[in-house]
Amino acid sequence: MGRPRGFSYEQLGDGSVAITHQGRAAGTLRGARADKFLAEVASGDAQLVMARWTGAYKHGNERAARNHPRNRRR
Repeated sequence: MGRPRGFSYEQLGDGSVAITHQGRAAGTLRGARADKFLAEVASGDAQLVMARWTGAYKHGNERAARNHPRNRRR
């Protein structure tokens, strides 16, 4: 599994944070969540933090799930 990339964030004037992935909106955080996010980004790997906060983080089970009988095409 590769490292997350393509994420960026912008702190807006009202204190909220807009997160984008490859130029598309991925999430907006406000209030205490925005503050917690900014603190976490400052102390760790920003790309990994943004991937986790937006839910765009791959867990490695996508390939196995594709082969599950429920997901096979008929």
